[in-house]
Amino acid sequence: MKGDSPKLGDIINENELALVEAALYVAGRPLDLGTLGSIIGTRSKGRVLKLAQVLVELYRDYDSSLELLELNDQRFVIQMKAEFAPRVRRLSRRPILTRGPLKTLSYVVYHQPVLQKKVVEARGSHAYSHLKTLEELNLITREGSGRTKVIRITPFFADYFGLSHDSRAMKRQLKSIFK
Repeated sequence: MKGDSPKLGDIINENELALVEAALYVAGRPLDLGTLGSIIGTRSKGRVLKLAQVLVELYRDYDSSLELLELNDQRFVIQMKAEFAPRVRRLSRRPILTRGPLKTLSYVVYHQPVLQKKVVEARGSHAYSHLKTLEELNLITREGSGRTKVIRITPFFADYFGLSHDSRAMKRQLKSIFK
């Protein structure tokens, strides 16, 4: 991304910008401002936010197969745009989720909205860590407190897997995939 804008170097340290980009690429998951700040050696969340937002704009302007997104709670992620997934998915070496979290996600998708208590009853106490991972990946949301949290998938989940945002249509799509 170096040299994309002649004024960029005047405003942003290009080395810090490259480090933030590299961290997001290597992590393969959303990172918060604190984590990104530790990579470039600053505690200034404002500075890190500015760097990440500049990267979001650069990726938007570049029109590539990758996108850099700002998620909830000022977290950022680099990911492949959904329209490219069907053609290149088979080349992926590592799945986004291991078997356990994937089974927990499947349960949530099929039963949503579902109480966290029901997920844990069905999947066991290890589901708590699965749900935390799924939430960090912005695939689900948990609303409420304690065991009464209501779990739903996010619009990002539907976009990532190329599914409808309407839950009934999504269930039909998923059933047709697994037939």
